[in-house]
Amino acid sequence: MEKYKITFKKSVAKDLSALPKVDIKKILSKIDSLAENPRTEGAIKLSGQDLYRIRQGLYRIIYEIKDSKVVVHVIKVGHRSDVYKPI
Repeated sequence: MEKYKITFKKSVAKDLSALPKVDIKKILSKIDSLAENPRTEGAIKLSGQDLYRIRQGLYRIIYEIKDSKVVVHVIKVGHRSDVYKPI
């Protein structure tokens, strides 16, 4: 299976800068694992959208899978209480 390329929306840097450093390392590790298998166990498709989410502790990573280009595009990272507000 071919590895997926990971891309980030520009606003993800701002999302990550607001989080504790310990959590950032765990989140980035989780994002790196998406290159191997973006539809890993625990990845849930969001209803009504072509987006997926995975959990990392109290945080959620929202991403889009573009199979034709072999790309995983990370759209938003945030605390579970406010990550689902309009993207």
